[in-house]
Amino acid sequence: MATTKSAPAGRIGIDWAGLGWMLLFFWYFSGVTQTLIALSGVAGLQGLRQASMASALWLIPLLLFPARTRLLAGVIGTTLWLCSLSGFGYFLVYGQEFSQSVIFIMFESNVSEATEYLGHYFSWSIVFAAVAYGLGGWLLWRKVRPVYLPRQMTLVACLLLFGLSMGYEAVRQYIKRDDLQRAVDEFEENIEVASPWQLAVGYHQYRRQLGNMEDLLASQEQIPPLKNLVDAHVGQPSTLVLVIGESTNRQRLSLYGYSRPTTPNLDKLRGELQVFDNVVTPRPYTIEALQQVLTFADQEHPNLYLSTPSLVSMMKQAGYKTYWITNQQTMTKRNTMLTTFSKQADEQFYLNNNRDQNTTSQYDGDVLDPFAKVLADDAPRKFVVVHLLGTHMRYHYRYPEEFDHFTDRSGVPASVTDDQLPTYNSYDNAVLYNDYVVSSLIERFRATDPSGFLLYLADHGEAVFDAPDPKVLGRNEGAPTSPMYTVPFILWGSPKWQAQQQARNFTASLHRPYSSSHFIHTWADLAGLRFDEFDPSKSLVSAEFRERPLLIGNPQQPKSLIDFSLIKPKKPVDQDADLVQQEREAKDRTM
Repeated sequence: MATTKSAPAGRIGIDWAGLGWMLLFFWYFSGVTQTLIALSGVAGLQGLRQASMASALWLIPLLLFPARTRLLAGVIGTTLWLCSLSGFGYFLVYGQEFSQSVIFIMFESNVSEATEYLGHYFSWSIVFAAVAYGLGGWLLWRKVRPVYLPRQMTLVACLLLFGLSMGYEAVRQYIKRDDLQRAVDEFEENIEVASPWQLAVGYHQYRRQLGNMEDLLASQEQIPPLKNLVDAHVGQPSTLVLVIGESTNRQRLSLYGYSRPTTPNLDKLRGELQVFDNVVTPRPYTIEALQQVLTFADQEHPNLYLSTPSLVSMMKQAGYKTYWITNQQTMTKRNTMLTTFSKQADEQFYLNNNRDQNTTSQYDGDVLDPFAKVLADDAPRKFVVVHLLGTHMRYHYRYPEEFDHFTDRSGVPASVTDDQLPTYNSYDNAVLYNDYVVSSLIERFRATDPSGFLLYLADHGEAVFDAPDPKVLGRNEGAPTSPMYTVPFILWGSPKWQAQQQARNFTASLHRPYSSSHFIHTWADLAGLRFDEFDPSKSLVSAEFRERPLLIGNPQQPKSLIDFSLIKPKKPVDQDADLVQQEREAKDRTM
């Protein structure tokens, strides 16, 4: 049993070195990552300061129960290490700070999707770094020793530590803010740089946001309808189809000039299509992007989805029977927050109920049969949403074997390494299969001789070793590149529908800079709907269209918003001439 050493008469002996080792041990699990972030210039020293203060909290149980110091330190330290691995690993992969937005996406993803990302970014160097990181914590744990203080001093020290780590900041925000919820949000934002609060705060925010969306389902019927809605085609049969792609960067479509023939079927339909080539998504994540695409929310008014009708509600108000067909994984009907939108439709088709999203039997071609069933429905006016898995990571799971067409370096930029080549090729093969699915939807739709149109766009893009940064794979709002935001936007209109447009000419619209955050206005315009909330200057196809900055970033942090033009390449890099030039330059560098 440990005993307290006698202190010299007249003063109390304090083991400052022991306290220092305790603090260093707990600081380690947040401070290492924050130090790397600060040294790399990604962020300033504020995160390091906040992490250091928050780490002081864990000294309290060790001071209260000094006889169990090593045990408590081991349990707490192991928990902190495990919780901190996400932020540590994210920095190693992306060179960016693990933000609350990333946490939100992590919790919104199902286990299968998370496994995909882990598989894509797995490398033994990351494993080695994580082990070394854990070894460093273990070596510090061996230095931790009991620190005995008189009872009254222990209580005072614990109060001071609590105030330093949590109490002061909580009281400051409570006094500073107008309402309690805002104070809590600010307090959470200040402590989330430290482990385990990154995950705890992220989960709390996720649950709250999910709760908001669940409340939206219940309250959607209470939202007032659009004011003075007028339908130019009222009473006429009409079928309107919205196809939502996934993770598809238009720069990898031959329809948009990519050198490889990744969209042969759409290329053949080119004369029947309106191909808009300057559309970008506001955010590189599915939920956040579609929350704006499918509502009146946009980057400057991100919360309008809470108080205005959605696209589905708008079409129901116009007298359309509504359908939602999705191949996004649905372990349950509430697997993702997109279910909020799908549940508003009259009928839903949830196709992907596999335990594992990475199967060789769950392809987007599965949407074709339910789509044909919907087309055969005798409802005179139909609005159909088809949500694809598209070119979602992992790409080689997105297409059957017969679409494994791109297997060599033909047409591949010289910047793509041998290690990157299989992933680069599988993405192009996924685009090739996506072309088959989208063109098949158009052809099946056309075969019914409809009066209506089909519009295809992707929720966001994806960087797959593309210029301007050929090392990037995936999406990262903190380090945006153009492939993450450039999306295909393609319109097919039936002859009957085109006849209703009074010789409307889309030529002037094809190259307009446009954000899909204003999509609902374009859709309403194409559908012939007018209402008080409609803004023709936000419609891509309106004569009253007005150019606006293409804002990207997190709208909950307005200062982080930037104009897409600031990251957009000044000229294409995927044309044949550019590719040849890149290959020549690469050869010159190796000679």
